[in-house]
Amino acid sequence: MQAVIEYLQKVDPAAIKTAIEACRCFEPYLRSVEDYARATAFVPESCEDEVVEMLVDLRSKASQYSTDGVGAREAYFNAEQNAIVAKNAELYYRKMIQCGTATWNIRGTHTMETLKRLMEFYDRDGSKSIVWALNTHIGDARYTDMADAKMVNIGQLVREYASEKNVFSVGFGTYQGAVIAAKEWGDKMQRMDVPPAVDGSWDNLIHNQSNGRNTLLVFRDDNQRNTRGDLLTEETRSNRRRGQRVIGVVYNPEYERYGYYVPTNLAKRYDAFINIDKTLALHPLHMSEIKEDEDLPETFPFGLWL
Repeated sequence: MQAVIEYLQKVDPAAIKTAIEACRCFEPYLRSVEDYARATAFVPESCEDEVVEMLVDLRSKASQYSTDGVGAREAYFNAEQNAIVAKNAELYYRKMIQCGTATWNIRGTHTMETLKRLMEFYDRDGSKSIVWALNTHIGDARYTDMADAKMVNIGQLVREYASEKNVFSVGFGTYQGAVIAAKEWGDKMQRMDVPPAVDGSWDNLIHNQSNGRNTLLVFRDDNQRNTRGDLLTEETRSNRRRGQRVIGVVYNPEYERYGYYVPTNLAKRYDAFINIDKTLALHPLHMSEIKEDEDLPETFPFGLWL
């Protein structure tokens, strides 16, 4: 919302009122989304009307704000996107306190809405978009147990919007290795060992059939071939679901077999799958919270040292 205010201060100070009112509505919560979510659970009042009005007012002058060249178009696009984020975030946190799948779907549809806006804004012949996200977002939710919970994600929505022939989804997996994650939300990140994938999972099956080699599986191309025919077994062609490992921002290796495998139809969930048999943990640019090697210089992996 502050970005919208700063934008209007430059292009139309007289139109700043609704943006300021939206910002003031959230002031009692001191920028705490948790406090806002809890408040709306017990009090029927919310800031929904204020953020919607801010977006409506902004859009009502879209033609006026975005007619003066590419720079003006981009500035308006950014301001409008910030207003949309405020509107959707308000809804997200208001629903968060209710639990359920609503917040997950709000996030997925917001991502899809943003992708569509970007494609329309940069519309050129032959233009393409690349979306980088976790498997739980990229892999089509309809071919996992997410569908049973009526959850959607960007992988499903983009296929429905653009048709499957215009989308190519790639998943990633590993048999074992290391990863950077945290034990819980808001906790410090750390390097964690990833244990060998459990028996019966896709990660274990691919490891065994590839003899521990890095592998690319292509489930869909013009000739319906696979880059490694020995791996495209009846198992991948069938509708059977096997567990596929899920590692996100939060990860607890010791509990992995109890909650980190999503029942998945691999060949339907993705168009291709890259398996790195033994993965290495990333090295964040800020190393202060990672105690992997006390001798590493602060500039690692960039910079020179003797």
